Amino acid sequence: MKQLLEFIPIILFFVAYKLYDIYVATAIIIVATILQVAYAFFKHKKVETMQLITLGLVIVFGGATIYLHDEQYLKWKFSIIEWLFGLAFLSSHFIGEKTFIERMMSNNLTLPANIWTRLNFSWASFFMLVGFINVYVMYNYNTDDWVTFKTFVAPGLMIVFMIVQMSLIYKYIPDTEEK
Repeated sequence: MKQLLEFIPIILFFVAYKLYDIYVATAIIIVATILQVAYAFFKHKKVETMQLITLGLVIVFGGATIYLHDEQYLKWKFSIIEWLFGLAFLSSHFIGEKTFIERMMSNNLTLPANIWTRLNFSWASFFMLVGFINVYVMYNYNTDDWVTFKTFVAPGLMIVFMIVQMSLIYKYIPDTEEK
């Protein structure tokens, strides 16, 4: 359910873009993200750090997009968020006792240390790569194509990447079937 809620601002952005334009869609994503963070706060009495960072970037870059009437600011926001995620995963190799991915998944999964390291490094690389692909798309394609990339292609890449990651850890998932 939580993952579905994460996509609501993106879906609203896409619909508003198709019905109106990039500036209306930008205003919609700002409001939707504010509401999403407010909902998380009232429901859980806390907000995750990356949600706050995303909210800040949406407000700053979205606000600049609307105020300066320049869509490049909004387009850059996506790369910056991806790079921040990548940096968070990468820096967890040096900060703390567990990598970021291990902190998120170790309650449900036991893996050898080298697999946790490989998995975490793969996620860091994936986020960095998607950030660079976004820069390529924003400078080499029109806004319609960029919106399609951000709304459908990037999440599709994430799903494919997750499937590949699952194939890496599949053999470490214990068989729960009783014999």
